[in-house]
Amino acid sequence: MSLRSLNIPVIDFVGKRKYAMIFSAVLLVLSIASISFQGLKFGIDFTGGTLIELGYEKTADLEDIRLKLSEGDFKGTNVQYFGSDTEVLIQLEPQEVSSAKLSSSIIRMLGDGIDVRRVEFVGPKVGEELTNDGGLAMLYALIGILIYVAFRFEYRFALGSIAALVHDVIITLGIFSILQIEFDLTVLAAILAVIGYSLNDTIVVFDRIRENFLSTRQVEAEPIINEALNQTLSRTLMTSLTTLLVLLALFYLGGEVIHSFAGALLIGVIIGTYSSIYVASSMILALGISKEDMLPSEKEKKEIDARP
Repeated sequence: MSLRSLNIPVIDFVGKRKYAMIFSAVLLVLSIASISFQGLKFGIDFTGGTLIELGYEKTADLEDIRLKLSEGDFKGTNVQYFGSDTEVLIQLEPQEVSSAKLSSSIIRMLGDGIDVRRVEFVGPKVGEELTNDGGLAMLYALIGILIYVAFRFEYRFALGSIAALVHDVIITLGIFSILQIEFDLTVLAAILAVIGYSLNDTIVVFDRIRENFLSTRQVEAEPIINEALNQTLSRTLMTSLTTLLVLLALFYLGGEVIHSFAGALLIGVIIGTYSSIYVASSMILALGISKEDMLPSEKEKKEIDARP
């Protein structure tokens, strides 16, 4: 039974796919250009260095802290509030002295009455290994998804899902590059989570597309895919909105520790929902999906008939 027969409004997603593709192309070009020329603002996890978290009894003066560190000839310092104006996070590039001596000299320089909350050190080699391993993790995830979807559905669906996932990852990274938001291990974890979230949405849509191909006498692919997108729209929006509510709470109330993590998930969920509707379905249409591709082969028919 179609949505039109139930007098339910049908949105023409497929008819608007050209505009969506132009929009996606613009976002991708901007993202790739920013990543190529400006790059990502890697955190200490990837660049290496020392991280010192300090607690003050009163509001900390960031300009005064920066001035003292500059006078002490510390290289590559980044000073910012961490959660409140009495907590300060200092990031430094790799120094020649040990992290213990480094933190002690900074405390002496900044004065008494300061509580050292934590001191972390990441060597340049470890940071380089994390960068390589993080890139490989995303690559392996995409390859695994390609194989799974190809077996689960059909190779055109696999290419469509990978196109949507690559689209989501590049645009998320591009936004981080354009806004120069710090990219650390928590953001990498968020991007891997976005891949899983977006894939789940795409699989739900693909399942309904396949069911509609097999259950209707309609031959043209466009109306079948359009109806499948409308049938799954309420589920897609409900899932996305409830997820966004949680992420907004984490972003604004979760503190500085998970701020970038929640931000990456917010961007990824919005882009992932959009790509599940437009990018994945447009890709399988461009690859020429048809009803015949969904029908079981002669060998599969014989196997089905032979079952008790």
